[in-house]
Amino acid sequence: MQTAALIIRIALMLISILLVVTVLLQKTKSSGLGASFGGETNSFTAKGKAASREAKLQKLTVVLAIIVGVLALVLTIL
Repeated sequence: MQTAALIIRIALMLISILLVVTVLLQKTKSSGLGASFGGETNSFTAKGKAASREAKLQKLTVVLAIIVGVLALVLTIL
């Protein structure tokens, strides 16, 4: 029982670190005041690539958050 709890704690720490990293890699939703005056010069293809990367990061964030929650519940039960 102690070994399982130790393994879950280590997994929880590693996944929590991954969750923090994925959240920090995401860009903010608002571009600031400069974008409202035409400050963005990205092409449509660059925006599409960035959007797909952001979508993947958002999905990964949700999956990691669910895993952290489940591991925390399992650790509480043990």
